Amino acid sequence: MANLDLKALARLGAHARLAELVAEMDAILEAFPDLGSAPARPGPPRKTVRSGGDGPGPFAKKPDVQRPKARRRQRTMTAAQRKEVSLRMKRYWAARRRAKAR
Repeated sequence: MANLDLKALARLGAHARLAELVAEMDAILEAFPDLGSAPARPGPPRKTVRSGGDGPGPFAKKPDVQRPKARRRQRTMTAAQRKEVSLRMKRYWAARRRAKAR
């Protein structure tokens, strides 16, 4: 069997399996409507999955989906704060060495 035929068959099988999964998800959401508001998976939403060109795939992005806000960057320590931490740690380790020597 040619490699292209194998890929085409694999694509058809994957497409059929996705359709089965979507049907199963619809049945579950019909039985438990309160699950519809819960995210299907953690993390940012996926990009639209397109099938062989016949329109949007089963997981096409819905227009009412909002992206999570970007995280703010942590502030770095100032030089004075770094020096304060350095002195504090030096005192800490000196006390540990003194305690160990006893």
